[in-house]
Amino acid sequence: MISHAAPAQNESEYAIEPVKDNVYRFSAGPYHSAFMVTDAGIFVTDPINRDAARWLRDTLAERFDRPIRYLAYSHNHVDHVLGGEEFADAGAQVIAHTLADEDLRLTRAPTAYADLTFDDTLTVTLGNSRVEFRYYGANNGRGSVSMRFMPANVLFVVDWIVLGRMPYKTLPGYDIQGMMRSTRAVLDEPAFDCFVGGHAAMGSRDDVARYLSYLEALYAAVRDGMLAGRSLSELKADIRLDAFADLAQYEAWLPENIEGVHHTLNDMSYFDRRPDISR
Repeated sequence: MISHAAPAQNESEYAIEPVKDNVYRFSAGPYHSAFMVTDAGIFVTDPINRDAARWLRDTLAERFDRPIRYLAYSHNHVDHVLGGEEFADAGAQVIAHTLADEDLRLTRAPTAYADLTFDDTLTVTLGNSRVEFRYYGANNGRGSVSMRFMPANVLFVVDWIVLGRMPYKTLPGYDIQGMMRSTRAVLDEPAFDCFVGGHAAMGSRDDVARYLSYLEALYAAVRDGMLAGRSLSELKADIRLDAFADLAQYEAWLPENIEGVHHTLNDMSYFDRRPDISR
């Protein structure tokens, strides 16, 4: 969620679990990615870091004995995409959105760069399965996309949808308006059977709708408080969104979420320059 490399994990923190049909979730501590196994080979997503990627590569070889054909990055943040060379060097074709690939190259990120990029949508077929990519515009980082694994109908999204937990602290790298717009777009699409995120819980369409409700409530509370001339300290002291108190990190991160939206409204929408807001 932040642009720092994920810490090295102990092997005991690595896990593979089935999601649906031929789709699985890989976990490295609090980080998750997804992969799909077909007769024609394996499609993997975010490598997370080099140690995690090496463990996953070796484990997939032992467990499935099929080549890894594709590696796809969810977006540009290096706490999800380091270690790509572990798959690329073994022959996997690397896929990323154009903006994610551009950022990785411009910043000289130490991972494998994309062989295949796209701007809006892309479908990659592997055996009798396929992965459908879609870009929704700005939401988190650069070039963040959804991946829908078909026919299992599993949706994979990293960072801009998080289920069962609060968005990360002060929302570093996030576009709050873009998060809401992108999540609405996901909910307007044909229903998916299961959601897998880069952090926290797996879930259903209803869980994603509730996540959107939290974003909308958070944004509205901070916006309306700022329009009323309330300071950041007042907003952090007064805003409570207790309908969402069951979310992990609610007490710890609600004030930081408020601060993140406050900064975004000043930085991106120039609330601090508006003549209609008394201070």
